[in-house]
Amino acid sequence: MQLDLNLLLALDALLEEGSVGGAARRMHVTSPAMSRTLGRIRDLTGDAIFVRTGRDMTPTPYALAVREEVHAIVLRAQAVLAQRDALDLSRLERVFTLQCHDAIASAIGAPLLARMRKEAPRVTLRLLAESAADTNDLRQGNVDLELGAATPSHRDVNHQVVSQDRLVVALRARHPLAGRKLTVRAYAGAEHVTVSRRGRLRDPVDEALAAQGLSRRVAAAVPTSAAALRFASETDLLVAVPEKMCAAALKALHLKTLPMPVTVPSLSIVAAWHRRHEPDRAHGWLRQQVQAVLTELTAAGPR
Repeated sequence: MQLDLNLLLALDALLEEGSVGGAARRMHVTSPAMSRTLGRIRDLTGDAIFVRTGRDMTPTPYALAVREEVHAIVLRAQAVLAQRDALDLSRLERVFTLQCHDAIASAIGAPLLARMRKEAPRVTLRLLAESAADTNDLRQGNVDLELGAATPSHRDVNHQVVSQDRLVVALRARHPLAGRKLTVRAYAGAEHVTVSRRGRLRDPVDEALAAQGLSRRVAAAVPTSAAALRFASETDLLVAVPEKMCAAALKALHLKTLPMPVTVPSLSIVAAWHRRHEPDRAHGWLRQQVQAVLTELTAAGPR
């Protein structure tokens, strides 16, 4: 029997995506072409691979049993082929797509591009805003790296905590609460603006206040930290923002910061990427550059 390794790649895509359409997009072929490939895989293995349950496709017991092994073989094959040529950053022409919170994008965007272009002058950096809903962008190859607070749970997505930050209260210099110690009651008694992609008026700060029998009035919700800080600079609204990631914006808008008067969890910045990139030396270099920039920001501390 002559083995077509393309069938192994297609089987890996089918098992990861769970559909012919998703696998077709991954492999950059049409859905009919992927359907024909699935037929060849069925002939080769003697197994249906997927069975239809209503409108969905469910993997067979055989497919579930070989899924991890198939993926490991594909990754190993990619790693073997990738070892043939050393990574020449001076000739690397590639678009790297990062998806992250606007505060992270503002903090790392310019220094990351500058750092990358010193070694790889032909690379392009594309920064996308966080989606308001969970997506499959990493799995579908639309995004190379996600940076955010959430820890991914999908088995095909690797992740690493790359930095830590903390919330501080930002307010204008002439705010009535500026220049004094901010008590929890004074904080709860003020008006606030929250940062939420979905327009939510509550966040973990409200839970911390509720634990002390207090509540606050949220006068506005905005989708980005930049918009929230603009509110704080022109009104008496308070806003809780990540201290290090917003340091440059806080300085530019001449905003003061005070420690949070309630205990809220520290903010972990998590980098997430699809495990298909593990053998990819260029992608590994990208992750190193992101880590280095975040480390420098952390070492510099608040400005």
